[in-house]
Amino acid sequence: MEIKTVGVIGCGLMGAGIVEVCARAAYDVVVLEVNQDLLDRGLGRIRSSLEKAVARGKATREEADQTLGRIRGTLDLADFGACDLVVEAAVENMEVKKQLFAALDAVVPSHAILASNTSSLCITEMASATKRGDKVLGIHFFNPVPVMPLIEFVRTILTSDETMQTAREFGASLGKTMVTAKDTPGFIVNRLLIPYILDAVRVYENGLATREDIDTAIKLGLNHPMGPLTLLDFVGLDTTLFIADAMFEEYKDERYAAPPLLRRMVLAGQLGRKSGKGFYDYK
Repeated sequence: MEIKTVGVIGCGLMGAGIVEVCARAAYDVVVLEVNQDLLDRGLGRIRSSLEKAVARGKATREEADQTLGRIRGTLDLADFGACDLVVEAAVENMEVKKQLFAALDAVVPSHAILASNTSSLCITEMASATKRGDKVLGIHFFNPVPVMPLIEFVRTILTSDETMQTAREFGASLGKTMVTAKDTPGFIVNRLLIPYILDAVRVYENGLATREDIDTAIKLGLNHPMGPLTLLDFVGLDTTLFIADAMFEEYKDERYAAPPLLRRMVLAGQLGRKSGKGFYDYK
């Protein structure tokens, strides 16, 4: 199946990035938000990203204008009626996602593929809300989407070979490197990343080292681009806590049990870069 039109649900940080990379790859893109203010902010984020690409010589002015010309914002799910692929990048709430997938199933063409950008939730459960389980999979992008080269495809026990082949061709057209995981919490990256980050919080929480020394040790000792606490601030403490809780609920493994400090920082609104303060102060 050839994909010509892509729908994206959500124009937040991840959704806007997905819209941008799809439009830059010459797909027509329809993006949905719940209200005009969020839609305007998301489209503004895309325009700003493209301006930076032009300034850095990563795109020409003509390419940026053509990219924007392929993007259409909407507040109406019915506008996804011509989409060949829809990527859901909405809030990480299973009930919301199941409602969206059920609604999409009634709107998009019978050949269309439905995908979720979730980083941890069960794709099979989302597929159960549709009558096209063979055409549902996870397509997990990484932040920032225009920069990060990886896509995790998540295949359920229902996903067909044809759907996977179409998804791989789509990923290749975006210039991404692709890996495939089974539908288990955390998939590949977060299955390995979350215990590592939680251990870093425990080391700091137990007073074994300063936050700066923890990050410096990992950066220089393991040649990582950033230390775990800096990475946690970048990802978002609330996002990390959500993923950790989902994985602990599934596996009941203490490696995925969130340290008390992480939970209390989230309760205090110290979410990392996006709130201006996490393990470090960004104000």
